Amino acid sequence: MVPVTATLVPPPVTDVRPSRLAGLRGRFVGGLRDTPRRLAAVLAGLVALGFVVGVVGFTGVRQRADLIDGVTSRSGALVVAAQNLYRALSDADATAASAFLSGGVEPAAQRDRYQNGVAEAAAALAVIAAGRSGDGARDGAVGVIAAELPVYTGLIETARAYNRQGLPVGAAYLREASGLMRQRMLPAAQQLYQSVTAELDQARGGGAGFPWIAVLLGLVTIAALVRMQMWLTRRTNRVFNIGLVGATAAAVVLVGWLGVSAVVIGTRLDASDRDGSAQVDRLVQARVAALQARADESLTLVARGAGGDFDKDYTAVMTRLIGPDGHGGLLRDAAERAADEPTRAAADRAAGRARDWLAAHQKLRQLDDGGQYTEAVTAAVGSDPGATTSIFNQLDDTLASAITRNSDRFEFDARSARRGLSGMDLGVVVLTGLIVIGSAAGIQRRIAEYR
Repeated sequence: MVPVTATLVPPPVTDVRPSRLAGLRGRFVGGLRDTPRRLAAVLAGLVALGFVVGVVGFTGVRQRADLIDGVTSRSGALVVAAQNLYRALSDADATAASAFLSGGVEPAAQRDRYQNGVAEAAAALAVIAAGRSGDGARDGAVGVIAAELPVYTGLIETARAYNRQGLPVGAAYLREASGLMRQRMLPAAQQLYQSVTAELDQARGGGAGFPWIAVLLGLVTIAALVRMQMWLTRRTNRVFNIGLVGATAAAVVLVGWLGVSAVVIGTRLDASDRDGSAQVDRLVQARVAALQARADESLTLVARGAGGDFDKDYTAVMTRLIGPDGHGGLLRDAAERAADEPTRAAADRAAGRARDWLAAHQKLRQLDDGGQYTEAVTAAVGSDPGATTSIFNQLDDTLASAITRNSDRFEFDARSARRGLSGMDLGVVVLTGLIVIGSAAGIQRRIAEYR
């Protein structure tokens, strides 16, 4: 008999991990089918969602508050300083040229106005320098003006010294100073103004932004709370759950507050631009143009027959100010785009004064071109109400008053926007607490009924 040898076959290897995972999954799902555990899971989700809404809402409120504070305390202040710098430099240059025509010792009023212009320019430059933001172009423009301002004032003092002695070389120093102002300092001041205006627009745009994320999360929270109440109504035959109703009400108030306040704040910030800073910008441009024309008029006379380029520049600037027909230009634009009647009336008055000035200037040029230089100088800087200096001062005063009034309007609207966020950060915290507490109280009470 042939012996039979048995072959041992190893049992199949079975991976028990899938069955274990399936068991864990089954126990988890089964646990969720257990009503108390399901309620506990929903409670955890609602509490977490409430906290997320609160954190996002609170953070958004604080960020918007900081941006709006920047509109008034930083960006707005820098824009005002840049406007003052540009205007003060232009005013100093125009006044220095006008005072030069007096010969000898210039009138005290003009001397004081020149010195005030230089002092205001230095003060405005200090404000801008203190508010540097790491912008290389802005810092470079500040450096240009800081370096050139003492050079400019030195040239003016030299021109005055020679003018008191009756030496013609004084006019050359005056022209050099004015050239430095126009070619170096005023372009740098314009660059500063554009830079800080862009910063203001960015801050204002951020402050006026709608809190979409917080509002959407709030709506999700409201939907979850309503869905939970409907489920509990079907399970318990109870219409209301006081805790969840309170949490839902708090969530509705929070979302409504965030949304409505954003609309109101955006409206106020838009008004601060439309009714404030935009109008100020147009009026400042017109005022600076008038100052430049005044300097051109004076420098034409200072040049004694060799000021053709200055007179051409005067004509070009006046065309930009009131248009070729006297009824357009910057002042017409300011009147048409004015947001209120006082600003419109001020722009119209300024345009009328500019037309009077242009007519007086034409008579002045006839005197100068006809060899009556002394009479032409008197027509420019004399005390007669028809002198161009008198008409220019009325134009300048009208624009200055309108600029001040619209600057106040900008600040009022910007501060009104900031007041729209007053207490809102605390309100978000309180409402978030009510959402969390209401959710916990409402669901925990149902869980307790199963024990």
